[in-house]
Amino acid sequence: MRPAVRTLSRASVAVLGAAALTLGLASSASAATVSRTITDGTTYTLTVNAPNTAAASGQNVNVTGSGFNPSQGIYVGLCAIPAGVDVSNQATWNAKPTPCLGGQDEAGTTGASHWVNKDWYWMAPNNSSPYTVAGGKGSFNVNIHVKAQLSSTVTCGQGGVTCAIVTRADHFDSNDRKYDTYIPVTFS
Repeated sequence: MRPAVRTLSRASVAVLGAAALTLGLASSASAATVSRTITDGTTYTLTVNAPNTAAASGQNVNVTGSGFNPSQGIYVGLCAIPAGVDVSNQATWNAKPTPCLGGQDEAGTTGASHWVNKDWYWMAPNNSSPYTVAGGKGSFNVNIHVKAQLSSTVTCGQGGVTCAIVTRADHFDSNDRKYDTYIPVTFS
């Protein structure tokens, strides 16, 4: 009987250990980091930190970034990951992240995106802010509102739609894919 008790004890320890690891990951998995190095006249190493889990009904999340070109404005928001984009392979990041929750939200009415830029942030005080610039590199710390339903027809996690908190070049250069970063988000 002793081997059966030992096997049962080991199985219990394994299950408890897995449960503890899962709980630890759930709380620590609330933040993820992505980095990308680009050359835009100067070499920039973009780093973005954001949650990778959120409440499906909606919640405000904090997103930080550093290493950006302060002359290039960006949007920070929740978007569907385009077909063909593999978030683990930056060579595939060649399609504009869209649709996005709240669209470009230039008026700042939804809180779903934030515009970070050097010169025009004062035009949209509800949802924009200037970069903090040090050593010629821009950083930001913003809050955005995310929820699973991007539109009446697009919901993250349904119908093959996967979503991410992204950065992308602003409306002055919306076809520039160099400033795209993706942190995949799942909703509970």
